[in-house]
Amino acid sequence: MLSRIAKLLLWMGGWTGVGIVPDEPQAIFIAAPHTSNWDGIWALLFKVSIGLDVHFFAKHSLFWFPLGPLLRSLGGIALDRSKAGSAVQQVISAFEANDHFYFALAPEGTRRLTKGWKSGFYRMAKGANVPIFLCFFDYENKRLGIGPKLEVSDDQSADMRVCQDYYAGIVGRRPEQTSPVIFTDL
Repeated sequence: MLSRIAKLLLWMGGWTGVGIVPDEPQAIFIAAPHTSNWDGIWALLFKVSIGLDVHFFAKHSLFWFPLGPLLRSLGGIALDRSKAGSAVQQVISAFEANDHFYFALAPEGTRRLTKGWKSGFYRMAKGANVPIFLCFFDYENKRLGIGPKLEVSDDQSADMRVCQDYYAGIVGRRPEQTSPVIFTDL
């Protein structure tokens, strides 16, 4: 029933969902470009509409009652941004502890314009030896969903070129806030 409600809300918003739950038992999902708070709402509706059991970080300040229990039930994990450095290992440990685990995040790490993407998602995928699925919010065409799978290689530059090529034509809600597809923290 929740799936039908989520599909209805996406339809009412004018959105078309693309993609299906992958056959992979474990994966990282990156969703870009992340330029608006609406991205999270549309992503959660899409997740529920296709029955995707995926976990994600959200600011720890959002986990107050009654929003906290709802976020946790949707897969949310509280993240205290003031305690940097532990998030990558926390996700790698979750992959090691679970035979079936999906984790999603925005590679920019924020919805504001940045000089580029953070490398955390890439280090998570590499450390857990899992693929990355390229997910998107295309406001220009009102489409969102799961795109192609990227098998992380030993050539980080080539992997980032795949991401650059894929996201080149995808327009976020605020195009002027779209960060370049390059790592800025390596």
